[in-house]
Amino acid sequence: MIRRLGFYAVAAWVALTINFLIPHLLPGTPVEAMLAQHPQLTASAVKALDIQFGIGHQGSLLHQYGVYLTHLIHGNLGVSTAAYPASVVSVLGNTLPWTLALVGSATIISFLLGTLLGILAGWRRGGRFDQLLPAFTFLQATPYFFLALIVIQLFANDWHLFPGYGGATLGVASGFNGPFIGSVISHGVLPAATIVVTSMAGWMLQMRNVMITTIGEDYVLAAEAKGLSTRRVMFTYAARNAILPNIAGFALAIGFVVAGALVMEIVFSYPGVGYLLYTSVGQDDFPVMQGTFLAISATVLLACLLADVIYVIADPRTRRRAAF
Repeated sequence: MIRRLGFYAVAAWVALTINFLIPHLLPGTPVEAMLAQHPQLTASAVKALDIQFGIGHQGSLLHQYGVYLTHLIHGNLGVSTAAYPASVVSVLGNTLPWTLALVGSATIISFLLGTLLGILAGWRRGGRFDQLLPAFTFLQATPYFFLALIVIQLFANDWHLFPGYGGATLGVASGFNGPFIGSVISHGVLPAATIVVTSMAGWMLQMRNVMITTIGEDYVLAAEAKGLSTRRVMFTYAARNAILPNIAGFALAIGFVVAGALVMEIVFSYPGVGYLLYTSVGQDDFPVMQGTFLAISATVLLACLLADVIYVIADPRTRRRAAF
């Protein structure tokens, strides 16, 4: 684990460095983007903005890199040009809970359902659960935006069962109150269902294939020969070892939750991180783009580290190899 921590520390430093270089490689500056939207700014205002966005810093690129790291240590990700003078941290803080609640819960549900169906399909190969796999695979191969548009047309426009756009009903006071929570849940049903339906087949297929291989192992046959119950053999002996690849994939999926489901959030106009990234690109909001990339990189690294920890706990062979 110490070696892994060292690897992740180097990976984090590389991500921070690339994130610092992105604005320097892109054409234009944040101030030029603001000038395109507000051409009436005076020369003194432009100079003040140069200083505020770090463009007016004198010194080499290495000096600017040091200033950038200093700001990160203090939690300063800069100021949004599109929502000026709001900070990038506050802008991300307003959208991150929406993405975590929707994409996070949908990812967990799809992982649990897909893994459980994969266990049952692999244990009874050719059974009724195994026969569901082609249908789920077809849904997974369907273009994401196309399925989302169908869901909106049927359940929102034709049948009026759920809202098709936005994160909550306009005019409802936000907070921990019944009307707002109910509105958020009703607006999240269709995008969450779309994510679950399109991603569940991947978990099911991977779990089924590894489960079929694991069933033929000697320790599973020995457990059956002892007369243990079918449920205990299936979950304790077979599924526990077959689920390890799925755990790694789930950790990466959780890491990418922060990025949001970009296409889904655009189609449903959902106010998450993915939609924020989309709008920031259209508005040339360089600080928000930079802060979003940094948040995504950090979350993916933490998720990979969590996967390594779970591997050590779930697989004793990993601990023995580490000891050597």
